[in-house]
Amino acid sequence: MSSREDILQNIRRNTQVRYEKPDLSELEKEAIVYPDKVKQFCEIMQQMGGRAVVVEKGDDINELIRRQYPDAKRIASNLKAVSCLGKEQKLACATFHPDDVEKPGDLDGTDLAIVDGRIGVCENGAVWIQQDVEQRAVYFIAESLVLVLDRRNLVNNMHEAYKRIDTGDYGYGVFISGPSKTADIEQALVMGAHGARDVTVLLV
Repeated sequence: MSSREDILQNIRRNTQVRYEKPDLSELEKEAIVYPDKVKQFCEIMQQMGGRAVVVEKGDDINELIRRQYPDAKRIASNLKAVSCLGKEQKLACATFHPDDVEKPGDLDGTDLAIVDGRIGVCENGAVWIQQDVEQRAVYFIAESLVLVLDRRNLVNNMHEAYKRIDTGDYGYGVFISGPSKTADIEQALVMGAHGARDVTVLLV
């Protein structure tokens, strides 16, 4: 039995009073919605310190990425192809697959990771990433992240997002909202404190 299960069993044994799960249906009815989800998502991403780029018909995703990150040399991605406007388009700008390394620490020095975003949340710019690589450290160790997200998977709020999230075969997923940042008591904002310094969401 794992330590996680030990902890959960101890909690269950020592829980004296149990409460029913609250009904959130009324709160969900009052949750914020947006008339233009793409516009809202792009605006909130900018406020969060990242950027969202709407991929238009005829745009080459490889070219968009190279233009945004011209100095990136070590580029990780497991995306064999991106379905963009009815065409299969290979992400040739990637230089290696993150699972080709033996251990997570070998991903250190990754300039850019291009990963699959599953759900985008318009109220806070969060993108749900379902782990689909063995080395999930790639989501946090890369200097920059490109999240490829189908714009049809934009939702208004976290109520909607939580109804759709999935952790897949690896049992892990994470919301990422813009670049990593922290601020100390002097209110000095630091980007890239414990994750990517730069985040771009490509809305395909």
